Order: sequence, then C-alpha cells, then structure tokens
Amino acid sequence: MRRLFLFALLLAPGSARAQLPVDTAGAGRLIEEALQRSDLMPNLQYLSDRIGPRLSGSPAMRRANDWFAEKFRGYGLAASLEAYPFGVTWERGPIAVRLLSPFPRAVTAWSWAWTEGTGGKALAGPVVRVNAATAESLAVYRDRIRGAWLIISDTALVWNPDGPAMTAADSAARRAEQERRQGLARQLNADSSKAARDARQQFGIDRPYLLRKMGALGTITDGGKEHALVTMSGSPNRVSPLPNLVVSHEDFLMFTRQIGAGIAPRLEARIENRIGKTPVEQWNTIGEIRGSEWPGQVVILGAHLDSWDVAQGVTDNGASSVAILEAARVIRASGLTPKRTIRFILFSGEEQGLLGSRAYAAAHAATADSIQAVLVLDNGTGMITGQALQGRDELEQLWKDLLAPVAGLGAGAVRQGMKGGTDHLAFVPYGVPAFNFDQETRGYNHTHHSQSDTFDKAIGSDLRQAAAVMAVTAYQLANLPVLLPRGNRTEVTPPSVARPSPGVAR
Repeated sequence: MRRLFLFALLLAPGSARAQLPVDTAGAGRLIEEALQRSDLMPNLQYLSDRIGPRLSGSPAMRRANDWFAEKFRGYGLAASLEAYPFGVTWERGPIAVRLLSPFPRAVTAWSWAWTEGTGGKALAGPVVRVNAATAESLAVYRDRIRGAWLIISDTALVWNPDGPAMTAADSAARRAEQERRQGLARQLNADSSKAARDARQQFGIDRPYLLRKMGALGTITDGGKEHALVTMSGSPNRVSPLPNLVVSHEDFLMFTRQIGAGIAPRLEARIENRIGKTPVEQWNTIGEIRGSEWPGQVVILGAHLDSWDVAQGVTDNGASSVAILEAARVIRASGLTPKRTIRFILFSGEEQGLLGSRAYAAAHAATADSIQAVLVLDNGTGMITGQALQGRDELEQLWKDLLAPVAGLGAGAVRQGMKGGTDHLAFVPYGVPAFNFDQETRGYNHTHHSQSDTFDKAIGSDLRQAAAVMAVTAYQLANLPVLLPRGNRTEVTPPSVARPSPGVAR
C-alpha cells in the first residue's frame, strides 16, 4: 500500500510531485570517494595510449571490451559481454591524395568509413559538382560523371572562430540557410507518402552503386570543421563500392570556388581500404552491482565505448566510458548497497547508428518495465551541468531533488529539452525514462569525430565531477520507493542491415 500511495503522489499534478522522497543520505560519501580517491585519469590514459581508438569491428574494440570487463571485476562487480549482430568490418588503409591542377600540392584527406579504396591504383580525374538528390537529377549529369571525382553534397556551415566576429547580418544569413535546409527536409517528408520516403531512403543506399556503374572515380565530402579538422562517419548499413574522400572544409570550399569560376580542378588519389566479406558480432560490456531489495529492477548508467579511428577517441567517448567505470568503483568503494540493481553498460556500435544500444534494448524489451531509468553520458570531457528532461517534464521536481546533493558541484540545472544522437534514445520507444546529461562543451565541437580527439583534451577535474554526479543520481534512483512511470511506447523498427536494390550492386 505504501508503494501504491507514493506512485499516486508521483503521478498527481502540481506540488504532489515534490513529495516523492529522494534519499540523499549516501551522497556525501559518494562525492568524497569520487573527488578524493579517483582512479579515473590513470584508467583513461591506459585506454587512450595503450588500447587507442576503438572502431567497432576492430581488434582494439574487443580489447577494450575485455579490459573494461576485467576492471569491473577488479572493483568487485559482476561483469559480462553481451553479443549482437553488427555487420561487416572495415579497416582503414593508406591514402595519398594530390591536387594536380590548377596547381600541384598534396591534399590531406581521409576515407569515409565503410567505403572502398581505389584497388591500389592512383585514379586521376576532374572534380565535378553534380546534383545527385534523385535518379532524375543524376541522369542530367551522366556525360560528366565518368572518370570524375564528384561533389554531391552541400558545403558545411562553418564559421572561422579566429576570423572577424560574426555580424548580426552574418548570423541571420547563417540561421536562414540552416532553416532553409531543415525546412526543405521537413517539407519533403511532410508532403510524401511512406512509400515515397522509403524510396528516397533506398535511393541513398543505391546511389554509390549507380555512380560506380556510371563510371565515377569517387565522391568528395566536406570535413565540416575549421582549421583542417574533419568529421568522420560511416556505417556497415551504408557500405559503398566507391571511395569517398573527406577533405578539409577549406579545401572543399576551394574546389567549389574553382568550379564556380570555370576552373576544372584535377585530383589524383590512391586509397587502400579493406571491407569484410561476412557479418560479425560485436559486444556490449556490462558491469553490475546487485540490488539488495529489488534486484530485478535496474538503473542503467551507460556510455558508448566505440570511437572513430582518426585519433584516440577520448572525448567521444572514452572519457565518458571511464567515468561510468569510475562511478561503479565509487559506489562499491563507498560501502553503500543500492536497493535496486545498478547496471553499467558500455555500448559498441553507437557511431554506426546506436547499433549496440538498440540491440540491447530490443533483446531486453520483455523486461523494459523493470528499468527504473537510463542515464547516458556522451557529450565530451566537460563537467555535468544538469539534466534535460527528454519530454518527461512531469519529472522536473524529481530531477531537481536528485541533483540537489551535487548542485554545489555545478550540476543542479534542470531544463525542459530534448537531446538526440546517443544511446538513451534506444530505450525511449519502450517507455523507459531515459536521459542524456548536459555537460560543459570544453571544445567538444572541435574534437568530436576528428583527429583532435586525444588524451590531452581530457579535463580530470570535470570528469571526476561527472563520475560523482552519476554515482549519486544512480544510487538515489536505485533507492526510490517506487518505479518511475513509463513514457509513451512507440513502434520499434528492429535493427537491420540496409542493402542496395537487387541488380544495382552488380
């Protein structure tokens, strides 16, 4: 009866929500352990400098899985690896790119992940801009595609932070262009049937195969950051038989200016990549502290352990993964025992489309109602500033109470807002209360997915604070007298491998 009464209080309007008791008794002990006796930075240095980048499907990713499982066990937790089907592997090989004309010089470029190389050959041809939005628009350029390197995407909207300050007119123009692009995408979806949307998605999968049949040498993508940094991406769901060169924003702009001025830049590239032939499994690493009263009910603390392979994968997302490990250590070292089980999950496959977390959520769908909450950290090396409510505005007072013990550490802000792009989203369709902590930026827009994502960018004091905040909030959620109410459930599309249309891939 007591649990039913408290559940009714949580669902009641107005001030009744504030009456849900948050037991803060252990918070001080957890904070002291996290801030005064931390293992975090030595662990992060080991991950960064010994294991290195962790592309899903790579041997380094498996070494990281095993190392975290071993560390969980060393801290007194149960630990295991949970497999899921991933897709084919991809290995980055050597690349050499050179501008031949209108003047010769080397071009720094990276292969977009899960794209082919040039078969060991140096392929030279003009850089040509084409409209490849639809099969019809592509057909117009048929005579210009053969033997060319193609620009088929928009220029990224990048502002040089070291240049003149952005004027009001500059800002308005940039915002208008962003809204124009977003509006076109929204209108296209709104005005289309599901069949039309599916056809557009399928064309995106088929397009590199069509371009290869038309004789294209490859495509060129804007790196999307300033000062020659690039934003890496790619997925086994979008394997491409064509090379895709990711070049600096500065070089991408140069190519487009040259083309606009009637100059035909010529480019030569030699690329060696290796795409696997058969699908493989990947693993999520799981550590667990068993609950004393309701062990079948679970609080999940999560981060993705996989990274891109152009640096060390520290701010995205090794730092958060080690902070999750540290939160586990802190709770065990404190001597406190949570009433619910606290499960610490390091997902793989996040960078390829939340593959690991989606697989986990689907595999555990039958027990989704026993998950108290999912708390994810995935926005760099910065300290936690608070929580976005992810549409669960009725939990605002609860989150204020949960964060009250760590408000003095700068983590007390609660806001109504939605966050996307990381593993908490995999659980939302199942009605699970799932959140991604807000963090200080600390240069994340520069380091994210780029060759600047290295250990020297990690901020130890911020990460120790983050571990403290996560340990406190997870422990308090584990001790709440009731399960949080479920959110709206939506239809879940099972994870699957996207394939080209029959005949297109030949």
